[in-house]
Amino acid sequence: MNHSTPENPIKGMALMASCMVVLPVMDAIAKYMATFEAMSPGQVTFYRFFFQLVCLLPLAVVTGSALIHSRRPWMNLLRGVLHAAASLMFFTAVKYMPLADVFAIYFVEPFMLTMMSAIFLGDRVGWRRWLAIIVGFAGAMIVIQPSYAIFGWTALLPVVCAFLFTLYLFLNRAIGDGDSPLVMQTMAGVGGTVFMAAALLVGDAQGIVDFEPSLPATWPGLILLVVLGSLSGYVHLLVVRAFRLAPLSLLAPFQYFEIISATVLGYALFGDFPTASKWVGIAIIVGSGLFIIWRERAREAQAASA
Repeated sequence: MNHSTPENPIKGMALMASCMVVLPVMDAIAKYMATFEAMSPGQVTFYRFFFQLVCLLPLAVVTGSALIHSRRPWMNLLRGVLHAAASLMFFTAVKYMPLADVFAIYFVEPFMLTMMSAIFLGDRVGWRRWLAIIVGFAGAMIVIQPSYAIFGWTALLPVVCAFLFTLYLFLNRAIGDGDSPLVMQTMAGVGGTVFMAAALLVGDAQGIVDFEPSLPATWPGLILLVVLGSLSGYVHLLVVRAFRLAPLSLLAPFQYFEIISATVLGYALFGDFPTASKWVGIAIIVGSGLFIIWRERAREAQAASA
């Protein structure tokens, strides 16, 4: 995507903020389906991508953005696989853990992205940002430690999710703006649906409970799954739109709105609320992430004025 000529930064920020407030609704639905509808996270993830595909495919056909027009079909399908694998890790984590805890741990993703950019793309990362990365990971450990004591290895699933999503973001960067957002999201729906169908078959054959296939037990459950897939498809389209209206460095801080929304939903729906020590960890993670974003913006400003 081309971020060099943003059209309307204010509109982009408003759009991004709105999307970040809404996105945790998806994860609350996933937790609800696992908690009250006894549906496995693997099955929920399948429906998430299946209904995304069902909602977006007719729109892609009607607007002339047919899948055959994709310039990089295999890379877009791989995007879907990576996104599905990341969603599976996240949905499995929220089945067992409070929403806010999962989101807090997941937000090691900006640190991973900065590290991988330095290692694989040769981006220059100064000592201040490396220090912020270390401090951010320390904040994540403050959140993970009590969660690990209670939930075991499940507490590390958000870290795996963050790593997979970082790979997904790298692939987005590689693809650029070769395809329209609608084609990219539709193809991701295909890749994610096929991957999760295979994962369900293999996981169920191995007797893994979190891959047990099932149909929605109630009509409200079916409606929630359709809402889950629809939100996934359309809100991510709006996120792509936001990044075309404003630069990444301006929009990145709004990702942390998800923690606020997740905390409210987790408390309202499931009675979960972070402890004082977890709030300290969340504050450290958010502060370190915002510092990294600020340093990136300062570096870009210096490069532009040079």
